[in-house]
Amino acid sequence: MVVFNILSKFIGWINQSIAVIGITAGVAVSFVNVVARYAFDASLVWASELSIFLFLWSVFFAAAYCFKKDAHIAVTIILDIMPTKVAKIMLLISHIVTLVFLATVSYFGYEYLLLVNDLDERSIDLWGMPMWIVYLVIPVSFAFASYRVAERIIIIARTSHEDILQESEAEQVLAGMGMGAKENADNENVKELNDMVKEVEKKTGGML
Repeated sequence: MVVFNILSKFIGWINQSIAVIGITAGVAVSFVNVVARYAFDASLVWASELSIFLFLWSVFFAAAYCFKKDAHIAVTIILDIMPTKVAKIMLLISHIVTLVFLATVSYFGYEYLLLVNDLDERSIDLWGMPMWIVYLVIPVSFAFASYRVAERIIIIARTSHEDILQESEAEQVLAGMGMGAKENADNENVKELNDMVKEVEKKTGGML
C-alpha cells in the first residue's frame, strides 16, 4: 500500500539521517575537545557527555536501519541443513521472537521515559538538559526496528519455501545492487558475477 511505502521510506530516512548526523557530530565534538585540551590546555566539560549521547543515538538508529537491509549477523548453519519448509517456519519463528523482544524493549523504554520525566532527571554537564530527551532513543529506535522486523516477517511469509534460502548472503547483496546472478542466468556476464560472488565470500569468510 502507498501509505506503508511512504511510512517505510520516512522511517528509513530518519534512521539514516540520525545515524549519519550522530556519528559526524560526535566525531566533530570529540575532535574539538582534543584540540582544545592539548593545544590550548582547556577542556570542554560538556564535550565528553555530548559525544557519548551522539554516538549512542547514532548506533541505535543505525542498528534499526540494519533490520531494513537484513544486515545483522545471523548464524544460518542450522537453516542450511534443514528442509526448506522447516527452514521457512524456523525463520518466521525467529523473526516473531525478535519482534516481540524489540516491541517489549520499546514499550518499557517508554515507561522508563515517563519515570525519568516524573523524576525531572537532568544532565549536569549539558546545561540542565532533561534526560528524557536522551532516553527517547530507546523507545523510538526499537519501535522502528520492530516495524522493520514486521516487514521482514511479511516478506518471509509471502516467499515460497523453495526460494527462501536459495541465495547466499553475497548473492543477496549483489541482487540488491541490481546484479542478481539468478535473474541474469542467460546474460554473458554470468561468469563475472559468479566470480564476484566467490570473491566477496572469500574476503568476508561467508559473513557479510
